[in-house]
Amino acid sequence: MKRILIVDDAATVRLFNRQILESAGYSVDEAVNGIEALEKALQATYDLYLVDVNMPMQDGFSFLRQLRAQAIAQAPAVMITTEAGDHDRQQAYESGANYYLTKPIKPDALLHLVRLLAGDAA
Repeated sequence: MKRILIVDDAATVRLFNRQILESAGYSVDEAVNGIEALEKALQATYDLYLVDVNMPMQDGFSFLRQLRAQAIAQAPAVMITTEAGDHDRQQAYESGANYYLTKPIKPDALLHLVRLLAGDAA
């Protein structure tokens, strides 16, 4: 079973994404900021990261930069945010994101992208 880490400070967003992904057969873990996410990533292997930009303690950009610097198996990361500017998109890719989505996200679109990036596309 593929494992996904949702990194977002909003409980409603984590719950929304968790329900979509678990109903599709994915194992889901959650983190409320980049610091917690990095701790989890160093303890377990994930197949995909869904990462918010704006979070307390450590934002998504910093988390991805630190994650990509680790000597661990790397997985794709999707930056999911309300920030729609070109500068934010560029910063996400420079930080190590593989894809950039702007909220709100339709469940079908999220699931399609997750299947593609996690290697489950039909």
